[in-house]
Amino acid sequence: MIHQPASAPQEPVLEDRLAWFNQTRLGLFIHWGPYSVAGRGEWVMNRERMSKEEYLDRVVSKWDAENYDPARWATLARQAGAGYIVLTARHHDGFCLWNTGTTTWNSVELGPKRDLVEPFVKAARAEDLKVGLYMSAADWTHPDYPGAFHRDWPEEEDWKSEEARQRFVAFYREQTRELMTRYGTIDLLWWDGCFPAPLDGEETNRMVRDLQPNILINERNGAGFDFRISEQSVNQKPGAWEASLTLNDNWGWHAGDTKWKTTEDVLAYLLEAASGAGNLLINIGPKGDGTIPERGHEVLKQVGDWLSRNKESIANSERNEFSWNNSCKITVKGNRVYLHFHCDPGPRFCWAELSNKILSAHIVSTGEPVSFEQEDHRLWLNFPEGGLPERPITTIALEVEGTPTPTTPRTSFWIPE
Repeated sequence: MIHQPASAPQEPVLEDRLAWFNQTRLGLFIHWGPYSVAGRGEWVMNRERMSKEEYLDRVVSKWDAENYDPARWATLARQAGAGYIVLTARHHDGFCLWNTGTTTWNSVELGPKRDLVEPFVKAARAEDLKVGLYMSAADWTHPDYPGAFHRDWPEEEDWKSEEARQRFVAFYREQTRELMTRYGTIDLLWWDGCFPAPLDGEETNRMVRDLQPNILINERNGAGFDFRISEQSVNQKPGAWEASLTLNDNWGWHAGDTKWKTTEDVLAYLLEAASGAGNLLINIGPKGDGTIPERGHEVLKQVGDWLSRNKESIANSERNEFSWNNSCKITVKGNRVYLHFHCDPGPRFCWAELSNKILSAHIVSTGEPVSFEQEDHRLWLNFPEGGLPERPITTIALEVEGTPTPTTPRTSFWIPE
């Protein structure tokens, strides 16, 4: 008898790995590190040209993280309606929030004097959240990195030598290996700071995939990624994608930044992403002690309150071409169209963009039917007396015959050039 060699295990199919990602549509990003003590954003070391020694003295040594309670972060993420939570395990300052064997520049040797990643991962799992870790490939404090004070990033010619580049790649790759092997299942790796290119990202992503077969990896470290991103904007991308935005104007805690987005702002971004089958990763920067700013906490809970009644309208949403409207945002799933009214159109609304026959209409949050008339491509919705019942957004579900299709295709965006 001839014995055939056992076949190597196959990599999980991308569609299967993306199932949870497309189901949730919302994640919570946490930018937190020693820079949070300074309270002037996560780039404070670069912007103020602090040496490593000054950064240690003025920032790291004063970081106690005395109120760090990742269980509260995870609870807030769940209350906000998020399905995953992402922590900055290492930002561009190179400071590691775990007990790395590669450097003493970490939270066990300095500052808080403990591993901060492990309790974060445990807290996320306890709330049934998918676990994401942010890793910057840059490191302003490493002797082989081209420098801390470029604006914004060093160029390829700024490496001291090819040997220095190779040493640095081995360094950041080993740190990545630690993160992928010490904390059990990691569901998402959020690369950043992959400059100057190339940082041998394809090979690094291959290593990550070998260690975490089901992980999702963003596009910023080269080939082998699973989803694309847009930062501080909602720009639809091909394939799976995610828009990452700050809740105010900074990623890391900035004590003077009071430009908080409203609940309606966040929902508008979320619906815009969902209309293109994308996710929103909304960021909050905790204070140095680990507490979430009160205003950010309030907005996130209000977002979750709305989602608790309307989540069906974004979960597994599909790309759609409906856009010619200034009263509502539109998401689609199967044979359902969801009209999200952020502006009150009055007691009677005409929608003339749908070519399908309407079978039924109801308010998602209450299940209350909405009366309608349809003539050719014009649909009239008659809202309950007293106007739209939910603030800041009321969502109407339309069940239609067939695949929802616009009356006319979109051929330009706003003003043709």
